[in-house]
Amino acid sequence: MLLLALALAPGLAIVFYIIAKDKYNKEPFKNLLYSFLLGVLSTLPAIVLQMLFKGRLETYFEGSSVIYYAFFAFGAVGLSEEFSKYLMLRYYAYRQKAFDEPLDGIIYGVIVSMGFATLENISYVMTFGYGTAIARMFLSVPTHACFGVIMGYYIGLAKFDKRRSYSLMQTGLLLAVLFHGAYDFFLFLQQNESVTKIFSTGLLSFCSILTLYIAVRLSFRAIRLHEELSRIAYENSRQLL
Repeated sequence: MLLLALALAPGLAIVFYIIAKDKYNKEPFKNLLYSFLLGVLSTLPAIVLQMLFKGRLETYFEGSSVIYYAFFAFGAVGLSEEFSKYLMLRYYAYRQKAFDEPLDGIIYGVIVSMGFATLENISYVMTFGYGTAIARMFLSVPTHACFGVIMGYYIGLAKFDKRRSYSLMQTGLLLAVLFHGAYDFFLFLQQNESVTKIFSTGLLSFCSILTLYIAVRLSFRAIRLHEELSRIAYENSRQLL
């Protein structure tokens, strides 16, 4: 039970944190619940895509080459996972009537990401134990939240800019894939002996953490920007009453 609680805790904590940011025009509980459950379901297409992608990669590239790890990190993992989450965000939350301000893109983006990350976290923690639970609590789960913020920021802009909606949505997806891929790429490189002879595992881990740090900084900035838009819209609506 303790392991399960540790697996659930980080995702749920982030869910409550991001919901608390929605101060002025709160989303219906039903929408939030459905988004979280769709995030859980998004693990299924991600797994299928990863299996297909990995099989193709192993056909064309040596299993431990730098090129293999690059394609695996950015394509098999980054693209498959972020695209799966994007589908749930784009075709459920984005279409809801309650999605009526840019901040909602971030709210739903994080909720979907936490559904995905929570199921993934349960799988890893129940398999590998307490050390994995603690490490993922501070690294893997927050990374998914950041990718959700970055993608959701642009989805929120797209909702209210019809002329650029397609390009904005694709920008959000692309940036989430790039950050996700870069974070994993430096971790995967630690499995390559020729790379670790040149670059220490400590340096590669630092590069991965640096990627997360940049994503965190961008995420807090995106939240602040859309919080301000939400506040202004709320105050303007109050003045009209």
